[in-house]
Amino acid sequence: GYERKRGILADLNAFLRGDAKDRFSQVVGNIHVLRNVKYVITLDTDTGLPRESARQFVAAMAHPLNYPVYDAHEKRVVEGYSILQPQVAVSLPGSSRSLYSAMHESDSGIDPYTRVVSDIYQDVFGEGSFIGKGIYDVDAFELALKGRFPENRILSHDLIEGGYARAGLLSDLMLYEEYPARYSADVTRRYRWIRGDWQIASWLRQNVPAPGGTTEENPLSWLSQWKIFDNLRRSLTPVAFTLMLVLSWSVLTPAWFWVALTLAMLMVQPLLASVFDLFRKPKEVLIRQHILYSLRGSGLSLAQLLLTVVCLPYEAFLSFDAVARTFWRLNVSHKLTLEWNASGGIDKTTGLSGSLRTMWFAPCFSLAVIAHATMSQPVVPAFVFIVAGCWLFSPVITWWISRPIARKKSVLAPEQSIFLRKIARRTWAFFEIFVAPADNWLPPDNYQENRPVAIAHRTSPTNMGISLLANLAAHDFAYITTARLLERTANSLQTMTRMPRHSGHFYNWYDTETLQPLMPMYVSSVDSGNLAAFLITLRSGLRLLKDRPIVNSRVFDGLSDTLEVLKEACKADSSNSPADFAEISRELAAAIAACPKTVFSVLQSLKKLNELADGLVRVLSTGTEGEGVFWARAFVQQCQDALADLIYHVPWAEFSDGAGKLGACINEIPTLSGLAELNEGFLPLPGELKVSMLEA
Repeated sequence: GYERKRGILADLNAFLRGDAKDRFSQVVGNIHVLRNVKYVITLDTDTGLPRESARQFVAAMAHPLNYPVYDAHEKRVVEGYSILQPQVAVSLPGSSRSLYSAMHESDSGIDPYTRVVSDIYQDVFGEGSFIGKGIYDVDAFELALKGRFPENRILSHDLIEGGYARAGLLSDLMLYEEYPARYSADVTRRYRWIRGDWQIASWLRQNVPAPGGTTEENPLSWLSQWKIFDNLRRSLTPVAFTLMLVLSWSVLTPAWFWVALTLAMLMVQPLLASVFDLFRKPKEVLIRQHILYSLRGSGLSLAQLLLTVVCLPYEAFLSFDAVARTFWRLNVSHKLTLEWNASGGIDKTTGLSGSLRTMWFAPCFSLAVIAHATMSQPVVPAFVFIVAGCWLFSPVITWWISRPIARKKSVLAPEQSIFLRKIARRTWAFFEIFVAPADNWLPPDNYQENRPVAIAHRTSPTNMGISLLANLAAHDFAYITTARLLERTANSLQTMTRMPRHSGHFYNWYDTETLQPLMPMYVSSVDSGNLAAFLITLRSGLRLLKDRPIVNSRVFDGLSDTLEVLKEACKADSSNSPADFAEISRELAAAIAACPKTVFSVLQSLKKLNELADGLVRVLSTGTEGEGVFWARAFVQQCQDALADLIYHVPWAEFSDGAGKLGACINEIPTLSGLAELNEGFLPLPGELKVSMLEA
């Protein structure tokens, strides 16, 4: 659009004050309420705004000490702030996309209140630097910037806008954005920044450009002008360091001293930062954790330093190209001054070939340096080949660290899966036992084995929601059948409709036996929100039932889990583990492992399991009543429910041997929705079979 992002903000501000209606392609809704908008938060598309941050931005802007004061003589805000700039960190997803983004993660995901970042400009001069993501006062912003800049001149508008409108740093608030996953995308972004910095270099003069080809006296403070100059200096550092290294081994002597001095200048800043972080230990952090964290940060700084050395010639070439291109466009061609690519645009520099094609200058420069050194010196120092060799392979290195990180898939060992599934089965036993008619199908808050009053007959909305989802999870694990799931869910929901509520909201605690709220009566937004989320999940899970097969291998997986818990219980109680138990359990395990694939074969397997399970209970009942007997009965109940559920859905399976038209359909295990169509298809059957089906 017009003037890129700066033009968008200008149009938005004008629209909020009743102008520029024709600058937007479509305006919908009641726009009169927008006239009262005082602040605007501006973000990039890849910037995340954490919860409650907007309110905190507004609170900081509305503080009396931050109120912006515009000086008509100075033509800028001289006190307070029109803009407040929060800290910006790398988001957790953004830091894990590639090795390159991981090198720049900068405390991604860390609570900013525990790591408040200091800024020398804010600490010493009371001003921060605007980087395009923050909150601004519409009236003060427009007063300081409206009609101040010439057209087609301002590419990087953030820094200069902060100079006119005065920006402050919110060090205790944080925004999160994705760091470029590829080196090529990051360096392209920096290339545009360098062009933008050099296009506002004229604001270092006494008279600065103004609209209409005129000039005016420079209103920027010395601090704002220094920020512009510092950015220009920073853009030339790759050129300076590259030139310094080349001169070190070609002209300056002794070469090793000048190379060491150059590398030392590169290392000073990250080294001092690492030492500072090491000695700045928060009181609540253990010394071992702090040291490990500091070493990790030092490792990232070292990796960034090595990458800087590797890419020096290419970045020097880009910096020189950006500066030269800016001078040409501003003074000669007067075209493409606002050339700009969105950060989320398509990056064509992908793959090794793309990296070689883009970074061709670095290998060529490296070969030229090596050739010059070998021809001009009788003995070439080893560090020349080391550094220049890194430059030669820089396209390969940047391509390698820019590759997407392959996600590791965790695969549990069989014994780990069995361990977890036994825990799941034991967990379901709590709901299976205690969510019962005695407590009106509501879950007790807890059960304690070593207390006189073992069951806490109270429940909360969170407990009720967990119980409903426990039913669904037990069905997914095949511990209960579809009929049991619907029965238990319906019983709990019917009870919930009878419970007293406040304006539709459940109270936070109820007596599960009387259904009366417990004192003090109050509504918890946390528990109500949990229950709402659980009900939404339950609704989605129940809707999927019609598309699932009426029976599959999960039935036998669920029986296997219960059998494993049964064997564990009998093993722990050796006095109640008769010899016949081992033989029957082996037969049960073999029947479960067969895992039949058709309705008819599943039916036969479940009948066999029921017979074996009955024998198992008889064997274990001869001893003392213990945990083994409990789990044996649970196993029998699970087998009986599975068999009854299957016969309920496909009653004709008992009258088919798997042959003929009916047997062919049975061989394809239907879903609940498919079963409805299947039943309609079997209506014109012989009368004898139809009568048998109805009787069954």
